[in-house]
Amino acid sequence: MRLSIFPLPGAVLFPGLQLPLHIFEPRYRALVGDALARDRRIAMIQPQQPRQDSPLFAVGCTGIIEDVETTEDGRYNIVLEGEQRFRMIRELDVDTLFRQIEAEMIDEPEDEYLSSVERASLEQESRRFADVRGYSVDWDSVERLDDVSLVNGVSQIAPFDPAAKQALLEAASLKERCELLVQLMQFFGAPGGDEDRVTLQ
Repeated sequence: MRLSIFPLPGAVLFPGLQLPLHIFEPRYRALVGDALARDRRIAMIQPQQPRQDSPLFAVGCTGIIEDVETTEDGRYNIVLEGEQRFRMIRELDVDTLFRQIEAEMIDEPEDEYLSSVERASLEQESRRFADVRGYSVDWDSVERLDDVSLVNGVSQIAPFDPAAKQALLEAASLKERCELLVQLMQFFGAPGGDEDRVTLQ
């Protein structure tokens, strides 16, 4: 599959979740305009370094533009709905302002769930992490989430470094992602820890 990409460090999209984006650079305004004229699909993937021509990580996630607002000066505010993970095969040589790749879609396992012990461990660590970081969380709503939404949701919004977020995205199963997520919350949520600490680099 040919995909138009938005390589944004630290922004990881998971299937079934939403990601709001403010689009102001000309090349990405062109990307959104092209997507709106075709299938409304944009592929989110992280660059390995924060520069325009950086090599890309291997795995990303496609998103469908669900909501769009255009400002008077041509910028966009969009909301992407996560669709499906993909694995990049190669980057294409194109004339467009935005980069494009050839990719294969990753089939997601069906009916994934956590054991009661895994779920309890994740919720407990999430509460501790939120307390350490001073976050206000509606825990009643969290408890009503299904396992996939909980694991992927925390993975997407948690303030981890780009490499850690990439590792979560690339996890092969829900259980593997949950286990890694707990480990990362323990690492980044250590009392008195350095908020700028980096892992997995």
